[in-house]
Amino acid sequence: MDKVFYNQSSAANLGWDPSWFGEKEFDDDLTKAIAKWQKKNGLKADGLCGPGTYRRIYTDRENNIGSYTPYDVKKKDKAYIVHRGAFLPIKWDKVVLWDDDGGLKLGAGKYTPYFTERKIDFFVNHWDVCLNAHTCAKVLNKRGISVHFCIDNDGTIYQMVDMNHAAWHAGSRKANLNSVGVEISNAYYPKYQGWYDSNGFGERDLVEGAHVHGRTLDPFLDFYPAQIDALKALWQACHEALDIPYKCPLDKNGETLYKVSTSAAAARFKGFVSHYHLTNRKIDCANLDINTLLKDLK
Repeated sequence: MDKVFYNQSSAANLGWDPSWFGEKEFDDDLTKAIAKWQKKNGLKADGLCGPGTYRRIYTDRENNIGSYTPYDVKKKDKAYIVHRGAFLPIKWDKVVLWDDDGGLKLGAGKYTPYFTERKIDFFVNHWDVCLNAHTCAKVLNKRGISVHFCIDNDGTIYQMVDMNHAAWHAGSRKANLNSVGVEISNAYYPKYQGWYDSNGFGERDLVEGAHVHGRTLDPFLDFYPAQIDALKALWQACHEALDIPYKCPLDKNGETLYKVSTSAAAARFKGFVSHYHLTNRKIDCANLDINTLLKDLK
């Protein structure tokens, strides 16, 4: 592979430049600088700034800028999410639709539009490895992928596209066509703890000993309680509107499964799953005990 050409194409598509890695030109020195940065940040050091490296360095750069101003979301007496153009009630007071003031919108060509009713069988939970929902939306649009909802640090739910359209979030065409997805804002790595504290959100709890796909993960940042409450409200609204059953993949002991689910990976599961249930290449959301949270809603 011509790594110089790859990085030129990546930069043109995603909007980065060599200065992000301390270089001036697209050349072999840039390839080495990218590999050095990747190694330092625990990524595969291949010298290619692909989507994963781009997302990580974008978050790093935002962490160092320090000029974040959160959008002041007004609480609503009645809030709604949208399916097939219909406004469906949700028991949460901070919901922002894509065409609301301050809303987050997907760019053209970032999802598959449906004009007849789409069959939705399951709901996929993701974390975004971004500092906030607005950054998540920017990264999604740059990468040419999409999701229906984002949950920000304060629990605000942003709907980015009508649920009847198929967002590109689940890793396969069939899974995308059968699902709805959410990105829960969480930069994941403990080194970003200071950003959350300095921007008024407070420190996140640290998750230790979490395991997925048979391995124990290094400590990482947890979701805020407000995000979990918002997520449960969103699950409930989707359950009532789309008839998604209150089920998740379970292990032999009847607890949340923390590895790939064969039926979920084949897009045959009906219920609520995490991204890691679909592929062993993903670990989100290893801190989410879906089964226990669903019991609260039943």
